[in-house]
Amino acid sequence: MYSASRYGTSAYARIGLETGVLAASPHKLILMLFEGARIALASALVHMKNGEIIAKGEAISKAITIITSGLQASLEIKAGGELGERLYALYDYMSRRLLEANLHNKPEYLEEVARLLGELNDAWEAIGPASTVSAMPPISSISSAAHHSYDSPVSTLSSNNGHGK
Repeated sequence: MYSASRYGTSAYARIGLETGVLAASPHKLILMLFEGARIALASALVHMKNGEIIAKGEAISKAITIITSGLQASLEIKAGGELGERLYALYDYMSRRLLEANLHNKPEYLEEVARLLGELNDAWEAIGPASTVSAMPPISSISSAAHHSYDSPVSTLSSNNGHGK
């Protein structure tokens, strides 16, 4: 009886998510990906602290999949230019960092990626669905993701609230 109720709740949640995805704008879909990755990381952190190796690995894998198959795959590098390239590199860094977190049980790596995703989420929210690429901060104000200076690009995006100087 309990498992049937749990199945019903799970099915209801799944239908709610599917409906939300179908009704969401492209802007909202990206916000949903950020949220999903952050929820997976919060779950991974709990599992890591509780020594639940399998559940930790599954949650980290889910976060990596959302980052690589969702956020990174949705980038339009040509249209985004240098900013798109830097975001691609940042998502690549996040994925590698999560693999290291899983391998070495480093909760601080999970927290780092969750923080980066949170800052990107805030910047994405700030630009709003009606904004265009021209509302993004100037490329010159964003540090190179390739140099692992990840506080600067994300902080710049969120401190400008998605608007150029």
